[in-house]
Parts: sequence; C-alpha cells; structure tokens
Amino acid sequence: MAICALGYLGVRSDKLDDWSDFAGQLLGMQKIDRGGKAAAFRMDDHAQRLLVSDEPGETLAFMGWEVTSKKDLSIYAARLEQAGTAVKAGTKQLTDRRFVEELIWFEDPVGNRIELFFNPMIASDPFVPGRPIDGFKTGPLGLGHAVLHVEDIGLMLPFYRDLLDFHISDYGLQPFPLYFFHVNERHHSFAMVGSGRAGFHHFMVEFANLDDVGQGFDLAQQEDDRVAYTLGRHTNDYMTSYYARSPSGFFVENGWGGRVIDPATWEPHETNGGPSFWGHERLYLPEEGGRKTLRDMRLKAARDGKRAPPVADCPWLYETLSRRSAK
Repeated sequence: MAICALGYLGVRSDKLDDWSDFAGQLLGMQKIDRGGKAAAFRMDDHAQRLLVSDEPGETLAFMGWEVTSKKDLSIYAARLEQAGTAVKAGTKQLTDRRFVEELIWFEDPVGNRIELFFNPMIASDPFVPGRPIDGFKTGPLGLGHAVLHVEDIGLMLPFYRDLLDFHISDYGLQPFPLYFFHVNERHHSFAMVGSGRAGFHHFMVEFANLDDVGQGFDLAQQEDDRVAYTLGRHTNDYMTSYYARSPSGFFVENGWGGRVIDPATWEPHETNGGPSFWGHERLYLPEEGGRKTLRDMRLKAARDGKRAPPVADCPWLYETLSRRSAK
C-alpha cells in the first residue's frame, strides 16, 4: 500500500485569463480546452495536471495523490474512517473530470481537500509546451511538490505521516517550523510551513533544462511584482529556482536540478542552516518581517562554506551520462 506521487492540483480562481497567461506563457504548460468555467493544463503525457476552476476563493481547491494499486483506495478509506475522517467515493462524473479510473476524497484536519486516485489517463497526443522548453521532470516523481501554510504542525503531522504514510525527509525549527515529506525518490513532494496561518504557500514544477528556468526568470522580471523569491538554491533538496507570484497570490516555484533520494535508506533529520545556500531573497517580505533574518542565515552559510555536493552528484548530469552510456 502506498501513495506514490503528487498527481494533480486544483485551484479556485475567477482569474482564468490571467491563469492561462501565467501557466502557459510563463510556466510553459499546455492549455487544454475543457469547456465550461475552467482552465486545464498539461505538463507531460498525462491528460491533466492542473485544473483552475472559476470559483471564488483564490486558493488551493484540492490535491490529487496517486496510489500504486486500486485496492489501496479501500485500505486508506478504512484507515481514515477508523480514525474519524469521513471518506467519499468519487462519482463517475468526478473521475471523468479528473481523468482517472477511480478515486476517493476527504479533508485533512483543517479542511484541505485530498483526493487519492488510481490510474491516471494518458493523453493520445504529445505534450506541446506553451513556450519553448525541454519539458518538465515528472514521470514516477509526479507533478512536483505542494506546500501548505499551517497554524499548528502538531495537529497536521500525525495526519499526513501516520494516516497517509508520508515520510519525513527533513525538518527545520528556525526561524519557523518547516517539515518536508517524500512519497517517492523526489526529495519532497509535500511540505508544511508553520507560519501560524492557513492556506496554500506554493507548488513547485521542475524543468528539464536549467535554461528554461533562467529564461522564465527573465520573463517574470518584466512584470511588476511577479517575482516573489529571486533566483537561489535550497539547502535540503539542492533545487535551483525562483518563485513567481501566481494570479491567485500564492507562489509557484520554478526549479531545476532537484535532489533524488533513496527512500529505502533515507534517514529523517533536522536542518538548522536556513532554507537556502544563496539567493531566494524574499521580495514580498518587509525588511524586518523575516526578510533580513533569512538573508543573514544565507550570509552565514556562505561564511561557513556550506554548499551542495559537487556537480558530479547533480541528478541531471547523472541521468544524461547514463543515457549516453546506454547507447
């Protein structure tokens, strides 16, 4: 029994035109005509990865997590109901909208809608990006990752860790609590920020080519207030990325070169060096409202000589060399 990947995301927003420009022209996703009051997007061979519905709220509508076998749905449903969480089976109409064979849905302790699904539909036509990019790193690693604001990590941690079998990759306690979880070889597919409030912090898409991130960063800088975090590199998953402000106000991390782990041998641990080796200046934060604190942590990391492993350990380079040697 296992949840194996973040399969899709849903967003509530009445800014469909803005989302079409943002997801298509900046992120490079392919817009799909679904009709009605919704905008849908592809990132790969899956029929749908992101669905934006014309509804009030401007926030996360649902997270779709893939399971490895159909029987996992009934196993998770029984476990959740035994723990007091109401579970509903997806109707045929709902599974058709999600382009999956079967699903169940429920809410986490603070009301975020979670959908567990089996067997996503694969599109018959090839993926065509919204701008010239080499594509996204998805496949068995899933869409990317999703991160929630939470008021009380102590309330949320048992739900995701113990009931849904999300495995802790690492966590930090300063300057605010951060917990990262893996469900496959991606360093993390889910995380929680103990910011003292509820809501959607960001989701991440990982590009196949670093230049696609850099060119997107150039595009984002042409728009006022579009860049939320400048280009930088994270300390735990080694992702080189920048964060763009979405039309709904939450962020989308545009990354490359994320860390790939071995879940069978990985040991969870505490990190205390701050979230970034360099960069990731939080442009949205006031100077004395956390921005300076995080900058000081980066500068200390530089003074201490902290950095990611050599480029030879870069997953992109490793995969490229492996493909060449196999020819």
